[in-house]
Amino acid sequence: MPTITQLEYLVAVEQEGHFGKAAELCHVSQPSLSTQIQKVEEELGVVIFDRSMKPILTTEVGKEVLAQAHNVLREHKKVFDIANQGVLEPKGDFHLGVIPTLSPYVIPLFIEEFSESFPKVNLKINEFKTEDIVKHLLNDKLDAGLLVTPLGNDRLIERHLFFEPFYAYVSQSHPLANRKLISESDLSSENLWLLEEGHCFRDQVLKICSLERKRSILDNVEFAGGNLETLKNIIKRGTGYTLLPELAAAELNEEEKNTYLKKFKKPVPTREVSLIYSRSFLKESIIESLEKIIIENLPKSVRSLKRQDIDVIDVM
Repeated sequence: MPTITQLEYLVAVEQEGHFGKAAELCHVSQPSLSTQIQKVEEELGVVIFDRSMKPILTTEVGKEVLAQAHNVLREHKKVFDIANQGVLEPKGDFHLGVIPTLSPYVIPLFIEEFSESFPKVNLKINEFKTEDIVKHLLNDKLDAGLLVTPLGNDRLIERHLFFEPFYAYVSQSHPLANRKLISESDLSSENLWLLEEGHCFRDQVLKICSLERKRSILDNVEFAGGNLETLKNIIKRGTGYTLLPELAAAELNEEEKNTYLKKFKKPVPTREVSLIYSRSFLKESIIESLEKIIIENLPKSVRSLKRQDIDVIDVM
């Protein structure tokens, strides 16, 4: 019977498609990892990986073996999760995925207080796009995700945290520059800067602007970025506009707010932010603690939003 360690090696090779990279991931030498995988194949009497392919591919029977390996590792992990659930103070590893348009603005709000309040929780945070967070949650590589909802995935639980309004960030040369208030109908495809495809923020901006796709503003430039700060700097030094969520807008100084930021008329286009996790999740106490601290540290402008004053934009 393969050991837990051997199953972890199999999963690492499946993930990396390379024995050397899998060995690095598992913090062992490549010969040691290769030997253990060969032992598993000999014990089971099957070839799990096609080593003639680059990257290494999983054979058909290997896929069945790996599916069971994932199940065994998932159940093995639950043993420790169940034990930790019985402890009054939350403890253990907790891996959180956060989308890039939330990470720079939300993490600083709670990270220090969470660390001080729960010193026995080893919180690991990584930035991922929404589709990657969902994939990692379903594969048990993440414990929870902080992202924009609703997703409509019945395998995941969504815990609503807050609504976050959008603002327009407009260059001084743009036709909207002299407007105090704008509406969604004022927005057009002309001079609109967006994040690269794959970001839910991009999809929501396109919905607000009633667009399906958008080419680059400059005919000879194709911009593919994942950073709101880059978009802001392009607009400040050039032309066009983009949309900013409330927490990003709050980072602006007063001069920048007065010069570039435009509020929307009610109902204000808004995104919903939630904590999501798998239905088989066992670290409920950590989720509840994280939820409480995030909400308590939100700016008053976000916490005081009234549902009738906003228009929540779907992600899908």
